[in-house]
This record gives sequence, C-alpha cells and structure tokens, in this order.
Amino acid sequence: MSTDSGPARPAPTLEMVAALAGVSRATVSRVVNGAPSVDPHLARSVEQAVRTLNYVPNRAARTLASRRTYTVTLLVPESTSKVFADPFFATVVEGVARYLNTTDYMLNMVTSSEANPEKTRRYLLGGNVDGVLVVSHHSGDHSWAHLNGSLPLVFAGRPLMGVSDSYFVEVDNEEGAVDATTRLIEDGRRHIATIAGPQDMPPGVDRLAGWRSSLQAAGLDDALVETGDFTVTSGAAAMRRLLDRGKPLDGLFAANDQMAAGAYSVIKERGLRIPEDIAVVGFDDDYYATSLSPALTTIHHPIAALGEKMAELLVELIEGRPAERIHRLPTSLVVRESA
Repeated sequence: MSTDSGPARPAPTLEMVAALAGVSRATVSRVVNGAPSVDPHLARSVEQAVRTLNYVPNRAARTLASRRTYTVTLLVPESTSKVFADPFFATVVEGVARYLNTTDYMLNMVTSSEANPEKTRRYLLGGNVDGVLVVSHHSGDHSWAHLNGSLPLVFAGRPLMGVSDSYFVEVDNEEGAVDATTRLIEDGRRHIATIAGPQDMPPGVDRLAGWRSSLQAAGLDDALVETGDFTVTSGAAAMRRLLDRGKPLDGLFAANDQMAAGAYSVIKERGLRIPEDIAVVGFDDDYYATSLSPALTTIHHPIAALGEKMAELLVELIEGRPAERIHRLPTSLVVRESA
C-alpha cells in the first residue's frame, strides 16, 4: 500500500496571509511585529488569517529587518558544576523564562569561568544576542567587563566594580540579614556567629553588613565570622573553624541555606543540638530549608521574581523604552524550627 500523501504543502507566507486578510503585505508585517498604529479591524483580519494558515513569522527575515536577534543571554560567571548543583540558578531561569514567554525573545545561557573570559566576550559582542543578564558576578570577573555601553546589560545585584550607571535588580540583602540576626537576638542568643558569603559578591558583602550592624546595635560581639562560597562543603568547613575557636557560640546566621546545611552536619557531628545549643537562621528559603531537620528558619529570597524583573528590565532597554536603573525587592523572615 502506498504511503505517499502527495506533495508537501508549501509553508504559508506573508503574502498568503495578506491575500486571505485582504490587506497589504506591509499591514501584515506591522501586525505580526506588534506595531501599535494598525486599525483594530484590519489587525483582527490579519490575526484570523494567521490562525487559519498557521503562519509563523520568518525569524531570520525579521532579524535582518530589525537588526535584532530576539535572543538574550543569561551569563553566569561560575563553573558548570556549581551552576547545576545550586537551586538558585534554576529558580532564576524559571523567572526569566516566565517573562520572556510573554515576548518574542529566546533565552540562552552561558557559564563562564575566568579560564577563558575573552571567548565569552567575543560571543556576546559578535552580534549573537540583543542583551545580557548577569547573575552571580564577582568583583574580579572579566567575562562581562567592558560590555556596558556595548550591549544592554542587567545585573542581579549591584556590581561591586565601578559601573555607576549599571541597571540591576536585587533583594534587600542587608535588611534580610538584619531580620535574621534580630530573630536570634530576640531568642536570647548572645554569642552569634555568621558564615558569610564571598566578599567579592554583593550578597556576601551586604549580608555580612546586616549581621554586623544588628550585633553592634545590641551591644554584642561581632568577632565570630568565617566565610564560605555559598556551597554546603564550605559551610561545613566554616562551622568547624568557628567551633574550633573554643569561644561560646549559641546562634548562627548562615548567608545562604546551603551553607546552613553544611553547618548542621558539623553541629550534629560535635554532639550539639539545634536549636537548644545553637539556633540557626539561613537565607534563600530554597529546598534545603525544608529538607533539613529541624526545618530551617530562613529569609525568603524572591528568586523567581528577581529573574522575572531582570528579564522585563532588559527587554525595556533593548526596545528603547523608559526604564528605572535600580529595582530592589523585599525579603521576609520564614520561622520554622531551628530558631
């Protein structure tokens, strides 16, 4: 039996849509490109013809006409292994994709180590993308250096390097750390340590500042500081160093939930109890917080909302629309069993 269904039907074209809708080719082009100055009756006729024919605009032709690629890059200056191990990045992507799904823009992702920053810069400046979202940046990064002014650029958190006219979206990291530390102080803790994040990243700097200002305001010692790199392993190592000092310690603010998870393992390995001996508060409110036992009191970080707002801001910049330079999202304390 023959399976030949005859010659393939040609893909619908702009001209076919125009003929079916009874309008000019230029009118169809304006409608599919979202131009505002089209008569509503004509626009409805074009939209009906597009649906009837299953017409899909030619992206390549549109790119040539508009000089846009309709692609944005999420740049993460971290190792691939770290990106895929940390739930923060997946949640940022979720938020970015949620906004871009309402637009014509596509998303790609580039992880970039300092081993070859020039390769990343060549790609970004080679006409491949319309704009860049930079997440988890460090003050010593070179992969995104000198892009400002060449491409629309939006950061997650303010850059620590001197880019005074940067556009960025951040959470109020310092205020969140104040809330976390205040929770411990109000719980009667008087020897409160912190496992701070990297001091070449805005969240690391700001969360340490919030912890320190709270202790100073309460007249408490702020010497119990160790740093990590936002991983479970680094949190465990920092907790060991804190306990090995032999100083009284009855409270801990960890600058993210992964480092809190690492601290948990060491506290328990030393025969101490949470929260009876050491109360613990984290930051992020990711799946580590609810999977730990006891469940972790933490600061809720609206990560998906941050990604969504970053994408919205970047599209505004790409399309030349008015845009505010700084957006700051609030945090909130989530009380569970650890403090």
